[in-house]
Amino acid sequence: MVHIVGAGPGDPELITVKGQKYLQEADVVIYAGSLVNPALLSLCKEEAEIHNSASMTLDEVVQTIAKAEAEGKMTVRLHTGDPAIYGAIQEQMDAFKARDIDYDVTPGVSSFLATAAALKQEYTLPGVSQTVIVTRQEGRTPVPDREKLRSLAQHGSTMCIFLSITMLDKVVEELIAGGYTEETPIAIVQRASWPQQKIVRATLSTICEEIKGKDIDRTAMIVVSPCLAGNYELSQLYAPTFSHMFREASKGTGNK
Repeated sequence: MVHIVGAGPGDPELITVKGQKYLQEADVVIYAGSLVNPALLSLCKEEAEIHNSASMTLDEVVQTIAKAEAEGKMTVRLHTGDPAIYGAIQEQMDAFKARDIDYDVTPGVSSFLATAAALKQEYTLPGVSQTVIVTRQEGRTPVPDREKLRSLAQHGSTMCIFLSITMLDKVVEELIAGGYTEETPIAIVQRASWPQQKIVRATLSTICEEIKGKDIDRTAMIVVSPCLAGNYELSQLYAPTFSHMFREASKGTGNK
């Protein structure tokens, strides 16, 4: 059996209980060494066979897992964050299917959510934005025209941009061309939830200058959102004028 497990954003305590259980029980662990916090490997049993997939090809990963299956061993394929987002797991799952290898997926805490926690920020604020776009700047991996930053920026919503910090100048150019103003707030969080976590806040017009000399590398999340400005309407959920199935509107306040 193969368990594809989301390792979470970095803090070893942010792996799920189920993911931790599988990691502790695994006979073979293949982890994304360039991104997964190696501290998680301390959860593995001493005799576990551990492979760093950073230096492996897809065929090598699949062959290693097939060998473990033939030997009756349980494998954990450990991916950073949640494996469904830029985890390249679809090709692995399809390869497992082709070989009749049984597998399941355990979700994890994505880095864009750990980034919100680091910023102490809600991404969906009433009257500001009710949409979160998870995307990336085009690089070696192409992006469809309809999903380019310039196009997505027209919504003016919260945008969490992965894998793009080394192209920040191009990111800013595309966001402004798409409709965000130069004064739109932006935040960059490097290694959210890690001890080495760094946060830089600025506006689209100043962010490229602000990060100079701060040693911000490719493991950083970019968040651009009017929500970061701090102005918003209070939620109706807790308003005294609002009734729902668990609470009646307060007398004299009306019911909206």
